[in-house]
Amino acid sequence: MSAILEVQTARVPPSLTQRVRASAALALMVWVLGLVATGSLSAQATAGSLAAAAAAQVGVTTGYDGSYRRLAYPGGDVPVETGVCTDVLIRALRRLDIDLQVAVHLDMRTNFQEYPKAWGLQRTDRNIDHRRVPNLETYFQRQGWSVDASTESFEPGDIVSWRLESGLPHVGILSTQRVGDRPLVIHNIGAGVQEEDVLHAWRKVGHYRIPAARLP
Repeated sequence: MSAILEVQTARVPPSLTQRVRASAALALMVWVLGLVATGSLSAQATAGSLAAAAAAQVGVTTGYDGSYRRLAYPGGDVPVETGVCTDVLIRALRRLDIDLQVAVHLDMRTNFQEYPKAWGLQRTDRNIDHRRVPNLETYFQRQGWSVDASTESFEPGDIVSWRLESGLPHVGILSTQRVGDRPLVIHNIGAGVQEEDVLHAWRKVGHYRIPAARLP
């Protein structure tokens, strides 16, 4: 690449305007290569892919069912036309080769004491553990995926969790679509997967961003 640049530079007449243009082009090339080297472009593309994988569930998952189901392992899922808020994440992340059913189960199996005890369980349950918002919040925190709460920087593909007025936990994925300065939220709160302007509708308790190194 350096040889090509040297040849192209040698052909440029020594006028000030052309030298400035050549310098600007070279600076742009260096900046792009720097983004590629640091994974910034890859991270942005992958975050967009996560948001797209969530948005693809709109119109497919049209119901809500929080009942306990026995699931296959790994890759277990409830019928695609139904599910809960966490199933939006589970299905979207599987499109990026991250299986939360396996990941949460393995981490809980060796670090059970770090996880909430709200359900009175004495051992892991790979049918339901990954489908509970507090367990996912704990897992994301343990992975170092938390975004500094002092920042209000929300990006497509970010995962946000809330506590509803009733105290129940909820979770969703941020969309590439925006209303003003707010990204829409892809979630299932009862009427199937929707893409809605609810980022600030409830009390936020978790904000997570999967690092580029963890994504394909």
